[in-house]
Amino acid sequence: MNEEQKHYFEDRAGTDKARFHIVPHDDEWAVKREGEDDPVCTTGSKEEAIDEAKKLAKETETMVYIHNDRGRLEEQLDFGKDS
Repeated sequence: MNEEQKHYFEDRAGTDKARFHIVPHDDEWAVKREGEDDPVCTTGSKEEAIDEAKKLAKETETMVYIHNDRGRLEEQLDFGKDS
C-alpha cells in the first residue's frame, strides 16, 4: 500500500464512511472496518461474514468489499444513499 492509499484509509477509519471488508482471518472469516486492524467480528463461514457486513453497511450506507481466500478483491456491494 502506498502512502496516498494509507492516508486515504486512515482518514476513513472510525468514520461513517469506513467501508467493510470480508477477509480470511486465521481459519475463519472476518468483517473488518476499513482502516482498522481488529475485526468487527469473525465467523466460521464466509457467508455469515457477508451477511453481517451487509447489515452493517446498510446501517451506515456504505460499501462491502468481499475478498477471496487469498485476500484478493472478488466483489463489491454498494449500500450508499444513491444505490
